Amino acid sequence: MKINHLIKNYFLLAFAVFFIYSCGKNNQSRGTGWSINSKKGGFQYNTDFDEQETGPGLVFIEGGTYTKGQVQDDVMHDWNNSPNQQHVMSFYIDETEVTNIMYLEYLDWIKAVFPQDNKDYKKLYESALPDTLVWRNQLGYVEELTTNYLRHPAYAEYPVVGVNWLQAVQFMEWRTDRVNEFILEREAYVQKDVRYTTDFENGQVDANSTFNTETYLRRPETTYGGKIDSIAGKRGIKNDTVNVYAGIDKGILLPSYRLPTESEWEYAALALVGDREYNAYRGKKKYPWSGEYTRSEKRRTEGDQLANFKLGKGDYGGIAGWSDDGADITIQVKSYPPNDFGVYDMAGNVAEWVLDVYRPIVDDEASDFNYYRGNIYLKDAIGEDGKAKIVDSDQLVYDTLPNGKVIIKKLPGQIEKVPIDEEETFLRQNFTESDNRNYRDGDIESTRFFSRFGGESDDDESNKRPESTAMYDAPTPTRTKDDDGEVRYNKDKSGKRTSLITDEVRVYKGGSWKDRAYWLDPAQRRYLPQYISTDHIGFRGAMSRVGSKSRSKKTARHKRKS
Repeated sequence: MKINHLIKNYFLLAFAVFFIYSCGKNNQSRGTGWSINSKKGGFQYNTDFDEQETGPGLVFIEGGTYTKGQVQDDVMHDWNNSPNQQHVMSFYIDETEVTNIMYLEYLDWIKAVFPQDNKDYKKLYESALPDTLVWRNQLGYVEELTTNYLRHPAYAEYPVVGVNWLQAVQFMEWRTDRVNEFILEREAYVQKDVRYTTDFENGQVDANSTFNTETYLRRPETTYGGKIDSIAGKRGIKNDTVNVYAGIDKGILLPSYRLPTESEWEYAALALVGDREYNAYRGKKKYPWSGEYTRSEKRRTEGDQLANFKLGKGDYGGIAGWSDDGADITIQVKSYPPNDFGVYDMAGNVAEWVLDVYRPIVDDEASDFNYYRGNIYLKDAIGEDGKAKIVDSDQLVYDTLPNGKVIIKKLPGQIEKVPIDEEETFLRQNFTESDNRNYRDGDIESTRFFSRFGGESDDDESNKRPESTAMYDAPTPTRTKDDDGEVRYNKDKSGKRTSLITDEVRVYKGGSWKDRAYWLDPAQRRYLPQYISTDHIGFRGAMSRVGSKSRSKKTARHKRKS
């Protein structure tokens, strides 16, 4: 018994030595042999990082290949969604559409942080408000929706509408900052509840002390209005003479929330993962669910509609008491089963904004990997001190949209941006300019033969119009400034315009409560100017995946029998 006890202790000691040695090896550089994360100093890095955290409200979507575009008969003959093979990187997407209560939280934050007795701040709040008048119908009584749909608790979990593309983008920027602010507090890089107490004089957050993720990563010392050092948490306290910040190398902060690209949205909606056999898809999918019909084929729910859409002329929900889809307008999210990715309402309820600028063509010859049209490459504006410029609270810049609505461009605490220039494009082959919305969209300027035509002519009045409006003969509102410096748009009254396609026209996907079943097909695509809102278009968020494509290790699915 004594010998067995000694052998047991010997093995335990050997295992402990091996474990300590292994840990030491893992924290040694394979390039230099030096220690990483040594208490004595030197190179510090998060070697314990596992994988990206799933942000609030998101569902993981493993990327892959799929056929983008119309795979069924195109009865409308739009010819703007011809099928082409694409590959989408792994990403995250919201489980549901952004709801009224989620958007009200955003509005409440703006009102709390930016006092409404300030004229400029009042404009900021008004620019974020959804247009509730989208519900009005000249020959229908729906006036109660204009006052109740956004704020009444009965509609709390209904998708927000009346939000244009620009407002949706700004909501996602705000959401990114609030989520990362929460993570910094949770990981003790800032003090607990600091988001309520950064203005020590008034006991609340103010316009000069808001948190911005990009500013924190670029110039962390300026975060919270320059108060970040005094409100550091346990993990953010000074190390010798240097404050500890949660930079990119820590792997703690999440990438930006944003709208999904058209390719990502369509891939997530199709959810082909539930229609595969071994390494191939079994067939085509017309809807986010399996089958060729809009009704459930399962025994328990047989005959039930699987989405909220317009069933026919004058039929938005079926016969009273035996409703076909349970709704006449929108409906509470998660009212219908999710698709095979676990995402809800990718057909029906509301159509959804996506990131892409609309063009009738999808140029799969130029790109078949994570396709997206709309890239505008910017860089930090650098001040006289050689550091990135930060937007001050008294430097709010607004823009007047073609429909007369005023919208803010940047919030206080954000980093000012400027277009890239020759310094970034010199001798590059993958991009040559800042604005790439018009890249290879079919016009002469997008071809390699453009230089043979001598470029644009200053004498030709038509060439002075924006490229896309000249190509598609779209309206061009003219801008003027009044005596107060306010920008005004003057309507283009020409009756000769043949198209609405410009660089400010965005794609929206999916059918809505107002659409027939034809639009429930994820391949369908429509477009609308980015400053227009409606009663049937909402949105949901997405986030890029960093690191591995899959969250689980791949294993052999079928082993050969011995």
